[in-house]
Formats: sequence, structure tokens, C-alpha cells
Amino acid sequence: MYFSNKWKPLLDTKIKQLVLQATDSLYTVHYDDIHVNLALGNLTIDNLHLIPDSVVYKKLELMKKAPDNRYAIIINKLKIKSFGIRKVLMDKELFLHDVTVDTPMIHIINEVHSYNDTVSQGPKKPLYEKIKDNLKKIHVEAVNLNNIDFKYTQVQKGVHQDFEIKKVKVRIDDVLIDSTSEQDRQRFYHTKMIDIEVPGFTYKTPDGFYKINFDKLNINSRDRNVLLTKVAYQPTLNKAAYYKKKGEGGSYIVFKMDTLQLAGFNFGQLSRDKKVYAQKAFLKNGQLSIYSDKHYKSPATRQIGNAPHMKLMQMSTRMGIDSLILDNIGISYSEMSDQYSQIGTITFDHTYGTILNVTNDSTKLLKQKLMRANLSTNFMNSGKLLTNFVFDMTSKVGAYTYKGSLGEMDLTAVNKMIRPLLNVEVKSGHLKQIVFDVWANDYRSKGTFKMDYNDLKVNILSETGEDGRREKKGFLSFMVNQVLFNPGNPDLYGKYTVGHINKHRDPSHPFFKAMWQSLLMGIKQCVGLGPEREAKLMNTADRVEKVVSGVEKAKKLFSGIFKKHKTAEELLKEEKEEEAKAAAKIEEKRKRDREKAEKELEKEKPGD
Repeated sequence: MYFSNKWKPLLDTKIKQLVLQATDSLYTVHYDDIHVNLALGNLTIDNLHLIPDSVVYKKLELMKKAPDNRYAIIINKLKIKSFGIRKVLMDKELFLHDVTVDTPMIHIINEVHSYNDTVSQGPKKPLYEKIKDNLKKIHVEAVNLNNIDFKYTQVQKGVHQDFEIKKVKVRIDDVLIDSTSEQDRQRFYHTKMIDIEVPGFTYKTPDGFYKINFDKLNINSRDRNVLLTKVAYQPTLNKAAYYKKKGEGGSYIVFKMDTLQLAGFNFGQLSRDKKVYAQKAFLKNGQLSIYSDKHYKSPATRQIGNAPHMKLMQMSTRMGIDSLILDNIGISYSEMSDQYSQIGTITFDHTYGTILNVTNDSTKLLKQKLMRANLSTNFMNSGKLLTNFVFDMTSKVGAYTYKGSLGEMDLTAVNKMIRPLLNVEVKSGHLKQIVFDVWANDYRSKGTFKMDYNDLKVNILSETGEDGRREKKGFLSFMVNQVLFNPGNPDLYGKYTVGHINKHRDPSHPFFKAMWQSLLMGIKQCVGLGPEREAKLMNTADRVEKVVSGVEKAKKLFSGIFKKHKTAEELLKEEKEEEAKAAAKIEEKRKRDREKAEKELEKEKPGD
């Protein structure tokens, strides 16, 4: 009776007063009832609500003091053990042995305000400064939050975008708020440990084309560890539906990873400076697949400034990862030819390596400005490719170097890439080794390219017939093999050709395409296909084709004159009509091939 009449109203007043002071009157708290056991020091609060005041929030917005995040929290039951009421009232110290929160519902509303930019923002008032008039110390040994239903709402220009996670588990150890805890580097948000377990969830991007999902997320601030399992970023539509809905070209990207882990994660710098720092990041057993359908065109855009290291420097979030370790990552690029409606694929299988100094933080770059990548992979699941990249993170023109080697392999392995796209196949060829060393920036590349090979022969193919087969064009294949290409390097006379790369970049070419174009220049020179020779021999081939074509036309012309008694003008007209019919037939065939290819793609599931 004494407690109900005296202490309970006092405790109720103190709780509400503390919440108002600690949150600058933005939040109010209310609940159904408080149950207190004085002998055991236990306290239970039923149906607790922490609600932001919308009127106060509007006033803070007008004053340009409103926070970016608002929280609405509903707790079915809050249980507190070993709560010393006397110590609170007499010594102004709050000690709690254990706090258990059952089935809380937490709703965070994020609305970004430009005036909250951390660069321009002044120092924030510490939490202790907000409570010191009522309490000198708050110490909680353990907090358990069971089965949290979490909702996050992002507001941009009045549009609300939601995603939800259910049944999240959180354990917090050793919470301390006093005059010294703010400066304690061993604590993260006043705690010695926060352990969070999030079950799988799926988030769709605002445009509806992609979704992000994972099986489990574990965060432990004491072990400084963040672990994600079965991570995926993939389209919500299959390839055919994706491009039809989008209506233009571009990349269809699927990224899946068994394990993504950050070790040695600096939670303190995240909370204090909004910087993402970790000693190591691991990507294990993953696949990055990029697909492009060239039937759909996109307007050419300027790609200058979009190199990977330049994009990293443009990120608003400051980050620093000492070592990024790739463990068995597969990378593939596939392209649907707009001419032949076939898909060509290039793959880099079982990629391993380390990328050092992955950072855009100017203070770290003062000590070391270079980001280095040492990678090994199997090119087309055949030859061993070793590469070394060095990126100058401070270069205004995106300077970088890359060098490497490709080991022995059968060159017919590249047919998976060139046959569908170019209607050309390697009949035979043995690669001994490729060695390249290139310096480049956003505008040009220079370097050397060496390619040792022998027995190179190619076939030029016809378009697919009605039965789906493609025949070899014997004459053109003979021309290419006998005149256009060197069958080996060194050639039959022992002359060794080194490719010298000196290429200005097409501003519309993306970073990796610009790299490929530079390497292609070296390849062409090594196989004997320099610019002058290529033009000369191609002109020769054109002339031979014209002669052959002219002979055939002459035969038809004279045959028609003598057999059909038609004039030359009539025969020429018939010839043009036949050519138009043949062109229309080819176009109709390509249309059918495209429709057939799209039907095959429609059978796929999203993300295949």
C-alpha cells in the first residue's frame, strides 16, 4: 500500500521525465502498469510504448535540428531483475542485473536531412550529459531482446519504401553510462558486447528489377566480427522479361556468395565517425555472372571517371579494408549476339587472390596511396591466368597498371566465346604462353604483349541453317589461314613478333572493355594482323569476293540472254529483286532465330 501510494507514482514520474530529457522532448513513454517486487528488486512493465511526437519533430525540422531517424517501439513485456529503487533515489545510481524484452516491435523511419551531414555537424551532446541531473550512473549487466519484429521505412521526397525483418535476437552485455564511458574505446555505444542474429530476409530495390537476400546475419561487437551467409543480389525477372520490361540494353547481373565476412571490424569508428573499417574481408565460394542482350540498345554514355578505384574514391562513406581475400570466386560474362542470336560466354573460374589497401580515406592514403590486387584464375576453365593490378587511388586521371601471364592451353577453348558472337571458330591452336605488361589511365594505355603459340587455324562459318547447323566457308577460311594469320609465333622463318600497345580509349567504353581493346591490339599484332596488313588483306578478300560474285552474275546474265531471250535491263531488275528477296529471307531467318532464343530464355528462372 505504501509503495502504491508513494513510490510507484514517483517512479512513474521519474521514468517519463528521464525519457523526455534524454530525447530532447521528442519521445514520450507510456505503459499499462508497473509491477514491483521490493524484496527481490524485480520490476515488470506491461505493454510499454516509446512514441515519437510528430508535432515536436515538425518543430525540430523547422529549426533544422531534426534527426534523420525516428523510432517507434512497442514491448509486450519488459522484465528487470535486481532493480535497486533505494539506490536510485538515494545515490542517483541505477544498477540492473538483467533486462529481458519479450517480442518487441521496432519501427525506424529514416528521412535524410542535408543539415545532418557529419562534415558540417557540430559535436553532439553525450548521453550522460542528458541524464546527469537525474542519474550519475546507469549499469546493466545483460540485456536480452527476444524475437524482435523490425521494420525500416525510408522516406524520400514523400515516397515511403519499407522492408521488414522478423524474429531477430539481440544480446547486450555490460552497459555503462557514466562520466567516463563515452571515452572508453573498449565500448561500442556504451556496451562491452552486442551480439545480433538476424534470420534470412529479402529486400527488393525501389525500381523492382532486383532483390537482395541472405540466410543469416551475425554481428558480434566483442569479437569484432560480421558474418553473412548465402548472400544473393539477383534480378526478380528472367532475362527475356527483364529486357522487355526495361526496354533498353544494359547488364543483367547475378551475384551469389556462400560466405561474406568482415573480421577485425571497428565498431567504434562506425559509431563515432561513420567509417567502415575492417582488418580483413572474406568472399568465399561465390559467382558473379553478367549477361547482356545486344538486341536491346542503350545510348552511349561517357565512361570516363568510372574505373573501379575511381568509383571507390567517389563513395560518400569513408571505408578502409586492409585485406580483401577472394576464395574460389567464379566470374563470367555472356552476350547475346544481335546478328546471330547466339550466346557467347567468357569465364574466369576458381579465382583466388588478395586485394590490399581497399580504402578511400584520405588519412590512410597519405601513408599508402596504392591499392594492389594479386589474382589467379582459370581462363575458360583451361589456362592459368595470373594478374597483378596496381591502382593509384589519388590520381586525377585514374592511373593504374596491370601485368600478368596466361599459361599453356588449347586455343579451341575460346570457341565458347567467339563462335556464337563472331561466327568464327578455332580449328586448332596451341598456346604456350602470354605475357603482358600495361600502363593505363582513363584516356589511353601503353605496354607490351607477348604471345607464344603454334598451329593456329580458324574456320569462318556460315549463318545457322534451318537445322541449326553452321557450315565452314572454305574459301574465306583458306584466305584467313594462308594469308591473314601467322600460324605461330615465332613464325615459319623464326621471326618473333612482340605486340606494342598504344591505344587511345573510346570514352564510351566501360573500364573492362577498354582493357580488352588494349589487349586485343597486342593479340592482333602477335598473330600478324597489324592495322596496315589487316586493311590490305581485307580489301584483297573483298576484291576476290567481288570477282567471284561478278563471274557468277555474268554467267547468269549471258545464260539468261541466250536461253530466255530477255534484255540485260530485265535480267538486272530480276537480279535486284532476287537480292532483295535473299536479304529479306536472311532478315526473316534472323528474326526467327531471335524469337527462338527468347523462348529459350523465357524458360529460365530469375537469376539463372
